[in-house]
Amino acid sequence: MTAELKQRSREVRLRRHLDGELTPDHFEIVENELPDGEVLVRTDYVHLAAAFKDLMRADCSLPMPPYQVGGRVGGGAIGTVVRSNSPALAVGDTVQSFTGWGEYAAGGAAQFHRLEPDLFPSPAYYLSQGPTAYYGMVDIAEVGPGDVVFVSGAAGGVGSLAGQIAKCRGASRVIGSAGSPAKVAYLVEELGYDAAFDYHDGPVVEQLRTLAPDGITVFFDNVGGEQFEAAVEVAARGARFALCGALAAQAGDGQDPMAGFPRLDVLTAITKLLQLRPFACYHLPDQLAAWGKSFGSWLAEGRFVYPHSVLDGGIEQAPSALIGLLDGQYTGNVTLRIAA
Repeated sequence: MTAELKQRSREVRLRRHLDGELTPDHFEIVENELPDGEVLVRTDYVHLAAAFKDLMRADCSLPMPPYQVGGRVGGGAIGTVVRSNSPALAVGDTVQSFTGWGEYAAGGAAQFHRLEPDLFPSPAYYLSQGPTAYYGMVDIAEVGPGDVVFVSGAAGGVGSLAGQIAKCRGASRVIGSAGSPAKVAYLVEELGYDAAFDYHDGPVVEQLRTLAPDGITVFFDNVGGEQFEAAVEVAARGARFALCGALAAQAGDGQDPMAGFPRLDVLTAITKLLQLRPFACYHLPDQLAAWGKSFGSWLAEGRFVYPHSVLDGGIEQAPSALIGLLDGQYTGNVTLRIAA
């Protein structure tokens, strides 16, 4: 069975490795014949994340395969099966894959995970960074009742979920940092953070100490840099640090080799018995299942808000959308809905 198809497919490829500021010139749009495979999927949504910038570097150190020059860019995608020679998937099924920024994707049926299309208000909910936020906050930081939590980069795709997870798990106080007054208000008024501050408004350590006079017991770090150093100073004895990202480096232009790489006050860390727990989430089946179960329950109970920005346009707009994300134009998780 075959649905009506376009004759050709466009995709976004890496033109050259990143060695400075990210610009549209790092990408190229290529048009080809429709790809061949056991299953052919039309892309409906693609995911955008700050980590994509690091994957464009020749010396990428992230624990995942970097992009290759001439290869497709991007990560998670939601699409609709438009051709299938497999009994496992039927035309019309909604599926998730990690096939990147292309109008179509093809491959074996095992490459695509069938979804329940009506489980969430929109298929875009499946492209959240929730698995990372959940794994880091629950399994790594072991957040629980009574914890005082600080989330850096709290208005981003991971941070906006991590703080809510902490609240749902019983944390007594959750504090977030963001880069503008509007985002600070958003964290408190929309996402239920107990307090938030703009890191531009003065030394982070002073702002954090005011909001957590008795110290923090959990730090979920998406930023690094000054915010990590401040968390060390304000941490309570035995505080757990879940080290997720270094946006201070990812969003920079690459010219400052120390951006996002903070100095660790080793003596303070020893004296306070701080637990530094760096981690990476690979979106393994058990990680996806754990997040999906809690996410669905919390949404149904009205205890959780899914902060996300859905942009509309063609696949060729994905590069500019990524640059906008890195410039702080959006809050929460960012997806691009591909125009039919």
